[in-house]
Amino acid sequence: MHHLEIDPPSTLRNAIKCFWYDRIDFGERQSSFEVVPDGYAELIFYFGSSCSISSNGDLQPLPSPFMVGLLNQPIHFYAQNQVEIIAIRCFPWTVFDLLGLPSGKDGVRIVEHPIARLQTTLAEWIQAGKIEEALAQVEHYFLNERMGTAATDSTLVKAGVALRETNGTLPVSQVAMAAHATVRTLERKFKQSSGYTVKDVSGLMRFEQVRNHLWLDPNANLAGLAHELGYTDQAHLSREFKRYSGTTPAAFARKATKGKQAVPNEFITFT
Repeated sequence: MHHLEIDPPSTLRNAIKCFWYDRIDFGERQSSFEVVPDGYAELIFYFGSSCSISSNGDLQPLPSPFMVGLLNQPIHFYAQNQVEIIAIRCFPWTVFDLLGLPSGKDGVRIVEHPIARLQTTLAEWIQAGKIEEALAQVEHYFLNERMGTAATDSTLVKAGVALRETNGTLPVSQVAMAAHATVRTLERKFKQSSGYTVKDVSGLMRFEQVRNHLWLDPNANLAGLAHELGYTDQAHLSREFKRYSGTTPAAFARKATKGKQAVPNEFITFT
């Protein structure tokens, strides 16, 4: 697996976390890989083999690009042979305004959007092995085509900064204070822009921190993480972790250890 990630230019940093690239070889047999929830929404371009998602027991082919919104549980994708991915990782309170789309709670959304015209150009860069040029092409699109419609609401920008700096640990009242807004105004704007409440997004951001800690250090102390990330106690952390991952922190830690040894057969990706 080859991974490359670049930060957006300063004019995009209130809306986009990063642009990234992955190359994954799944082998000749179709393999599944699990995408675990986090606090971001992403627009995904892929190249090479086809990509599908499990839906009601059947495999549904996905076009390129498609959108992965906020998830409240893991989802499974299926692919084989080599797949290359270009993605735009966005903040959930900005992604819909950035793309000019209505907000919603779709886990995976198939969208018709002018950005799909980039597929052919990106495929040419990918085929030529010029990954940085492909990422620059996506960056250029957002700088020159979409910035006129990107979210500029100062309340959301300030709230987003507060959430990001504290990894979702601030109470909603303190997020509203940082955004110079009432709780009611903040919640209304957040729901309109993302489809979710501030508490929903904060919960996912905290889960993401626990998940990342356990991926990097499966032996991490859960009581210490609970205290650091603002959970009531270890039991509260464990309940929230199972809510978003479908498994316990201990089981995830074991899977993380095994997954690192067996990628891509048990590939876990954080998108």
